[in-house]
Amino acid sequence: MTQKMNRVKASDIDLKEKVVAIKRVAKVVKGGRRFSFSAIVVVGDGNGVVGYGLGKANEVTDAITKGIDDAKKNLVEVPVLKGTVPHEALGKFGGGFVLVKPASEGTGVIAGGAMRAVFESAGIHNVLAKSKGSSNPHNVVKATFDALLKMRDPYTVAEQRGVELEKVFNG
Repeated sequence: MTQKMNRVKASDIDLKEKVVAIKRVAKVVKGGRRFSFSAIVVVGDGNGVVGYGLGKANEVTDAITKGIDDAKKNLVEVPVLKGTVPHEALGKFGGGFVLVKPASEGTGVIAGGAMRAVFESAGIHNVLAKSKGSSNPHNVVKATFDALLKMRDPYTVAEQRGVELEKVFNG
């Protein structure tokens, strides 16, 4: 089953950005080393719309700005049900594996650094998450997005099955 991405336009909503990681990259040239920076940025409205982007530049501020612009081009809508995720999901990208579980009210965001930024930007306040495999922020962020995009809210499930919402929860 191919996953359909729910794209959203950045101009329609007010977005907050979070810098996940900034990395200094050195290129060795004849005169010595030339440094540049790469930044991974996550943007979201705190209400189920979130995106990530990568920016590269010779200055940190320029890299972050480019990352924000890239993130605004890659916005997706994820299901948020009562401040948590609807069900358990596994996400995978490259060497990064992510396990995401719903949590009861008051639990908070129990997740590692790169995942935490994604959940907070998406407006998910109660979640249990574990990063397995690679700790590379690029792979962890992309694996988290993979897990979130695999999720379906109960209304969509009820519609696809052709049953009432009550039957989805109670069998």
